[in-house]
Amino acid sequence: MKTITRRGIAAQRALLDRPVFVDTLEVAQQDATGLRAEILDNFNAATCAAEMLAKVNVPPREPILGDWFKQGDLGFIYGQRGLGKTWLAMHLARQCVEGGKVADWKVHKPRRVLYVDGEMAFDEIRKRDAALSTTPAKGMFYLHHEVLFHKTGTVLNLTDPLAQQVLLEKCERDGIEILVLDNLSCLFAGVRENDADAWELVLPWLLALRRKRIAVVFIAHAGRNGYMRGTTRREDAAFWIIELTEANNADEVQTGAKFDTRFVKNRNATEAECPPLEWQFNLPKGKSHATVSSKPLSMIHDFRKCIENGLTGATDIAGELRISKGQVSKLAQKGIKAGWLKKKGREYALTGQP
Repeated sequence: MKTITRRGIAAQRALLDRPVFVDTLEVAQQDATGLRAEILDNFNAATCAAEMLAKVNVPPREPILGDWFKQGDLGFIYGQRGLGKTWLAMHLARQCVEGGKVADWKVHKPRRVLYVDGEMAFDEIRKRDAALSTTPAKGMFYLHHEVLFHKTGTVLNLTDPLAQQVLLEKCERDGIEILVLDNLSCLFAGVRENDADAWELVLPWLLALRRKRIAVVFIAHAGRNGYMRGTTRREDAAFWIIELTEANNADEVQTGAKFDTRFVKNRNATEAECPPLEWQFNLPKGKSHATVSSKPLSMIHDFRKCIENGLTGATDIAGELRISKGQVSKLAQKGIKAGWLKKKGREYALTGQP
């Protein structure tokens, strides 16, 4: 009987192991080469010369509401607690379903909306939906945190990549065109608000929704400084951002809300098309339907109020009004032309005329 030494056993193992290793490596290399070739083919297929851009057939994004809200948009509605963010978001959602109007902006055609709520009591959401519904149109859906827990014992956390993927698939399956997320801090547990890199847990999902032409509307809170709370990196991918501020005599509305809105970012439309507005939602006691009204605000009035309150520089005024310094300059020209404003150096002052 032939004796096999330890060295011989090691040599046999090396012979047995070597082909498997080489084959696996070769397969991996072949797969990587094939994948690189596929990616290169995709890049080549999507690359065109500048003079050919007009001939590229990519369907344009359809307008949803006016000219400022389009398919695939990422938008934010933010403000201090209790001002009326949910009133506005639900009104916008309902009108998009019913094919109505939001202020003077017409809904181009009815859309299917999924409203995901992670904060409010279910009874209040049900009450407001009934109050804001003007027709029996179908297409409005709610995914509410209380209902989810009551029926399944689970909670809403859209920081989870699996939950994000499932919600995307649900939107595609149900033909959802607008996804409203109310609100950012409650639905995305674990995302550190002031950490720009933490937003990478959410941004790829939002871009996937955009590619599917599903518009996303976030409801968010304002910080103590009046700006939207958290990292400004979230605003980079946004097409529009609406800020809510307290209106004059807001306390006169006992059941409902009264507030002002301004676009602090708008890629799709001009300032003239989207002026500042004063809103009032009124739901009298004993009534089941709310009245909604809006009217344009005079920005020149707010500009003059800043001067009266001691703000004299364009930078400070722009920060207070959430507008650009170029817009401040245009308002100043109107004030100077009207005779109640003067400019000395870089500072503005009242002339004493009415």
